[in-house]
Amino acid sequence: MHLNYQLPLFAMNAGSGPYSYVQNSSYQRGALDVAKSIIEEEILTKLNIKHLVKNGVFIADFGCSTGLNSFPAMEIITQAIHHKLHETAEYYVFFNDVASNDFNTIFTSLPPHRSYHALAVPGDFHGRLLPDSSLHFAYSSWSLHWLRQVPEVVADSTSPAWNKGAILYTENRKEVCDAYFDQFCNDMNAFLESRAVEMVGGGLMALLLPAVPQVWNPQTDYTIPCNLNLLGSCLMEMAKKGRLSEAKIDSFNIPQYFTTPQQLKAILERSHMSFSIERIEIIENHGKYSVQSADDRARFYRAVFERLLTHHFGSEIINELFDLFKTKLEASPLLFNTHNDKSIVILAMLKRKTD
Repeated sequence: MHLNYQLPLFAMNAGSGPYSYVQNSSYQRGALDVAKSIIEEEILTKLNIKHLVKNGVFIADFGCSTGLNSFPAMEIITQAIHHKLHETAEYYVFFNDVASNDFNTIFTSLPPHRSYHALAVPGDFHGRLLPDSSLHFAYSSWSLHWLRQVPEVVADSTSPAWNKGAILYTENRKEVCDAYFDQFCNDMNAFLESRAVEMVGGGLMALLLPAVPQVWNPQTDYTIPCNLNLLGSCLMEMAKKGRLSEAKIDSFNIPQYFTTPQQLKAILERSHMSFSIERIEIIENHGKYSVQSADDRARFYRAVFERLLTHHFGSEIINELFDLFKTKLEASPLLFNTHNDKSIVILAMLKRKTD
């Protein structure tokens, strides 16, 4: 069996209800507080666009979701560029996400005293979205770990990489890990190639990616993939109770990959013809302390994955699935304690070389 998820299904939960992304994205927000000073410093010392802003300064957030975490980042960037240029300029921010994203929430909740004009650009950020040499600053936070599609081999029952009974890669299934990593490499390369065409020489790009350390102890620590595999175990338990079929689980895989710093650095180095790596920092995500209860954690994952899960399994299982997930979190001393979360965030600052 071959499975190919289409990106429009990946949008986060819309609106502002109890399971919305707006209400359940503080985990992702924590890294920006640490990244703020680094981004400001890089803009001040590395951005070289002064001669290219006669028609305005153009900034894009690739993977903006419903905007709550995007707005403070865009304000940081616009203010830092304004401080750098020492001149009056018009600022334009392109908010990009997949076509099914809740852009209405973004544009009904824009900061009233913002320093930029806001525009929506729906579409897949792995491909071209903007005109050639038009973009002065590119930003993406907690988006590039999403894959364009699940690697086909992990959903193929005839493949050595068939991921039977699981919904994400695990270290003990090398073929599955390799397939996911290959897809991540291809997708990152596509993203970088598209931005290379769209960005002006001297422009900067800030990428914030959720990641895992090169080495960590699964006996005492956990990372985001551990939580996702726990969610997979909940699905299997429901299958054993007859709530859904195991075959349905076998044909479902989460299209995400959590890179290590070493893996990402190697990928970025391969784009050296277009970009120079100005800085790579490993950031501890203090946002994890905002979801300390099992209920908060369950709502966080539900806000991210409910639409994808509903498409594949139907809406009837969602409440039961996340109730079980919450129960399993509470029953695990390891996973319940947020101090054991060793997930990291990588901040990569890239500069577009001048052709």
